[in-house]
Amino acid sequence: MRYREEHDYLGDVAVPYDAYWGAQTQRAIDNFPISGIKPIKEYTYAIILIKKAAAEANYQAGLISRKISRAIVRAADEALAGNLDDQFVVDIYQAGEGTSNNMNVNEVLANRAIELLGGNKGDYSLVHPNDHVNMGQSSNDVIPTAIKIAAMKLVPDLLSSMSMLSKEFALKGKQFDSVIKSGRTHMMDAAPIRLGQEFMAWSDLLNESIKRIDSAAKSLLDINLGATAVGTGVNADPIYTKTAIIKLSSYTGLKLRKATDLPAVTESPSDLMALSSALRIFSADMTKISNDIRLMNSGPITGLAEITLPAVQPGSSIMPGKVNPSVIEMMNMVCFRVIGDDDTVTLATQAGQLELNVMEPLIAYCLLHDLKILRNAIDVFTERAIKGLKVNKRKMESIAYHDPGMALLLNPYIGYEKAARLVKKAVAENKSIKEVANESGLLDKKLIDKIFDPYSLTTPKRLKRR
Repeated sequence: MRYREEHDYLGDVAVPYDAYWGAQTQRAIDNFPISGIKPIKEYTYAIILIKKAAAEANYQAGLISRKISRAIVRAADEALAGNLDDQFVVDIYQAGEGTSNNMNVNEVLANRAIELLGGNKGDYSLVHPNDHVNMGQSSNDVIPTAIKIAAMKLVPDLLSSMSMLSKEFALKGKQFDSVIKSGRTHMMDAAPIRLGQEFMAWSDLLNESIKRIDSAAKSLLDINLGATAVGTGVNADPIYTKTAIIKLSSYTGLKLRKATDLPAVTESPSDLMALSSALRIFSADMTKISNDIRLMNSGPITGLAEITLPAVQPGSSIMPGKVNPSVIEMMNMVCFRVIGDDDTVTLATQAGQLELNVMEPLIAYCLLHDLKILRNAIDVFTERAIKGLKVNKRKMESIAYHDPGMALLLNPYIGYEKAARLVKKAVAENKSIKEVANESGLLDKKLIDKIFDPYSLTTPKRLKRR
């Protein structure tokens, strides 16, 4: 491989001849061969957008020439078109605060801009990564701003997928509204519930998370671009800062605002943590929902077998004909990952010292990765599990009417003690609660039919006055 010699204030560095990155990126490559995982594209592209906005803003502030500004903007546009994707190479586990990510973008854009001006890579007398591309900026305001932009661009897709799943749950809720099933508490038989009520509850849980995530994402509109190193804004011209935020808002379609307290936003990514926490709550609810579906699908002979999920793949390499709830298992794994990542984000958020949180590259990866995998998982969950779900109505209702929990409906009419005796008889004789109630002669049969109507069983009603 051919190399070119570059240098930084630590000394000379050999950089691959054709690479657009420079000395600081090469040091990061050499220093951090950790995971082989490269930055999430939306995050890198957000940094590039910041550089594009900064180049235009610095020109308008009279700080760089029109020629240099145009070259940087054109290089940024090429990068945003995907032409330089293979040049953003720093491992996600790296030096603090994303300085390596920031410099990777600075160097790539500088070297491409140099070529556009007719020069050779590494001739930083034409366009300099620090003096021109990074003018008025620090990694300490660029990186948090980039994470927020990337997150806000990913959140709408996630919310759209969540909304589709919520609607599918609601549709199933209406479809199965009259289907009675045994309720269960403590994993034991309990009062009956309509299957439709369960699906509607799941829909409402999702709707609450949609509101929670949307609210957390909106708080990210307050950015610290222009804060530079410690939040004081040193070396950032006020005209540059104002113009850069206006340009960035235009490029992203987001109503970005300069944060009121720049040092506060620079030292704490608690707003990013709030979004991560909202994802955690949603994942906890989705884990509960997934587990409920797995239990209801269990069997088909020895389990509940109240519902049947679509068969998407063979379930065993040794047991012929076995079909597993594969999509549901995948959903659980994704939710576990998100919950674990939120612990990581929490630790990273509190790990900042004094005027800067240095753990934001890890926050960036965890948060943005979670937004992407949750969206993809929900799409698969909706299409390959919920839409094709079938109900074993006969078995479900048979179990429900034999459920001892049904007897509580008799309490207002015959009292707890007599109802308990009917339960004991029903279990001993393998009869439904309704059957033994009819046989007991304690109540009129028309009243029993009314008591055991599916909607009477599962909705509040005025009780008999004594």
